[in-house]
Amino acid sequence: MDPTAHQARTGGRTVRVPDAKVALSTASVYPESTATAFEIAARLGYDGVEVMVWTDPVSQDIEALRRLSDYHGIPVLAVHAPCLLITQRVWSTDPWTKLQRARAAAERLGASTVVVHPPFRWQRAYAREFVRGVWRMADETDVRFAVENMYPWRYRDREMLAYAPDWDPTKEDFRHFTVDLSHTATARNDALDMADRMGDRLAHVHLADGNGSAKDEHLVPGRGSQPCAELLERLARRGFSGHVVVEVNTRRAMSAAEREADLAEALAFTRLHLVTTR
Repeated sequence: MDPTAHQARTGGRTVRVPDAKVALSTASVYPESTATAFEIAARLGYDGVEVMVWTDPVSQDIEALRRLSDYHGIPVLAVHAPCLLITQRVWSTDPWTKLQRARAAAERLGASTVVVHPPFRWQRAYAREFVRGVWRMADETDVRFAVENMYPWRYRDREMLAYAPDWDPTKEDFRHFTVDLSHTATARNDALDMADRMGDRLAHVHLADGNGSAKDEHLVPGRGSQPCAELLERLARRGFSGHVVVEVNTRRAMSAAEREADLAEALAFTRLHLVTTR
């Protein structure tokens, strides 16, 4: 038996489920709180959470996160470093300090992965050292630094390259990658080709959908044009053992019940397609 997967016989065929865990990003409940994300993840049956470190004070507080994890019985599987525009002052204004604190949080919470974006182009010193610096930090810990694909910024017919060395991390040599399918939609990039270029270094997945809008949509998987089901099936065939994180936008939900229904649908979609049969 493949050590990275569970198998069962059904109808004369073997159903193979990889050991990949399905997590809920705490960003998926915005504008609700980080604490609410733990509660929803536990109620719906997610395997864990990815903590988006941002302006919610609880997301920045390791002991508060540990208490939430213990109370709900939901492990923290990954930490998303505070590298968004709105988090430029969270955990310091120095980007290396942010990564060091994200690594420390992951180590203390038992998370295996830190998700990090490429630098903004105006972070010139950080961008120059980013590839070497991420390798150096990865050599100092068992935590994986998984660099995420981003996208060019667009306004009408203009395009701005906001990230350096590039919005596509596969153009550089990183030990681990995160593929985000909302970002491939916004970049108008082939998601399956992106995942193939990442190869065995693809360690982490942000599952969401999109229709190629200039806005980063983060739709519930199955509601856009991205090959969400195909990617999950490919991962299952190869016995993927990283994490698949549902990172969707539910801010337009008209009620808590509607938000929870969206997150339940996303979980069901992921579990349905993260299998393969022989």
